[in-house]
Amino acid sequence: MNAPIRLGLRANAAQFALLALDNVFVGMLIGSERTVVPLLGVQRFGVSSMIVLLTFVVAFGVVKGPLNLVGGHLADRIGRRRILLLGWCLGLPVPWLLLWAPSWAWVVAANLLLGANQGFAWSMTVTSKIDLVGGKQRGLALGINEFSGYAGVAIASAATGMMAASYGLRPVPFVFAGLVAIAGLSIALFIRETRPFAHLEHRQADRPARPGSSGIGSVFADVTWRYATLRACCQAGALNKFSDTAVWVLVPLAMAAQGFRVATIGAVAGLYALVWGVAQLGTGALSDRIGRKKPIVAGLMLDAAGLALAATAHTLAAWFSAGITMGIGTALLYPVLLAAVSDATPPMRRGASLGVYRLWRDGGYAIGGIVIGLLASRLNIDASFFTLAIALFVSAALAAWWMRETHPRTTPSAAVLQ
Repeated sequence: MNAPIRLGLRANAAQFALLALDNVFVGMLIGSERTVVPLLGVQRFGVSSMIVLLTFVVAFGVVKGPLNLVGGHLADRIGRRRILLLGWCLGLPVPWLLLWAPSWAWVVAANLLLGANQGFAWSMTVTSKIDLVGGKQRGLALGINEFSGYAGVAIASAATGMMAASYGLRPVPFVFAGLVAIAGLSIALFIRETRPFAHLEHRQADRPARPGSSGIGSVFADVTWRYATLRACCQAGALNKFSDTAVWVLVPLAMAAQGFRVATIGAVAGLYALVWGVAQLGTGALSDRIGRKKPIVAGLMLDAAGLALAATAHTLAAWFSAGITMGIGTALLYPVLLAAVSDATPPMRRGASLGVYRLWRDGGYAIGGIVIGLLASRLNIDASFFTLAIALFVSAALAAWWMRETHPRTTPSAAVLQ
């Protein structure tokens, strides 16, 4: 007979730990691209146009954003585990396509599958952890989830940079990524379904929110524009991805142009992801104490400051400073935005609402890739960094204007979709 389910981190420690471990490998799969792929495009395939080079990021975002929405919608109907396993199945071919790619078009195609993997697999580790812990430890749970994922990004970014420096851009870094994908799918096989925990949280609520229409169109409208707090979260998430895209593409190219070696570039990319990942252990829990709005606004401002630093960086110390600043900024807002959206939506609509938010957030990769490509084709890289910094400051101002506090401790009736 199955034991009764209970909400809370301690009560579900084993499954929570398994989800966190699996998300390390989700992060490692995308991290294996962070250092190597932009340089592969320039050095191996002779891509000279910034707009063409950024097509691999645009392809990733074009798929990942909508599949966050689709995955969240399906997860509320058929369960989280099935979507997680599907995500890993879609991710398995990615490293091998990159390993054997005869042209840049193959790299772009591989990133369509990578976007599907991240849209399904990472989304489900997020949603499943929220299901397990309930409302009181939501910030902590999301901090741990994003820490595990971006620790994976950091490890793989640095490791593949060192591999590329020693053995070349191919094949070793992508063989490593292939082993990562196999390990991630193997771990996912042992993860259990968590949808019953969301049902339990709904039943135990002091004043259960009315589920309302679960149609994807209704949820999309609610999260995208109908409610100012959720609208603030969507724009903040999207603009944060402009910053991340700059680190993914502009930083390696700018550092390479200044004569830095690939291993050094990988170290900067890895430090950015590591600071982002580790700091989230504290920032998620901090938002459970002081609320969600302050960390979100502060994080956007630090991202803007980091981009401004990158625009003036010409020494390794300056590049490390820019990476650390943006890492702290993103850590302050990244898990907290997820927690704020979860606070503001009923448990029975959580998967779909998070899917809409993540559609806009990760759609920032596609929009950001296009914007950054256009900027870099008309301005130099330094001016592109400065322009992006201004955009992040504007995003911080919008978040401060539109958003109200959502944490249940501060606002007991936090759910706005009622």
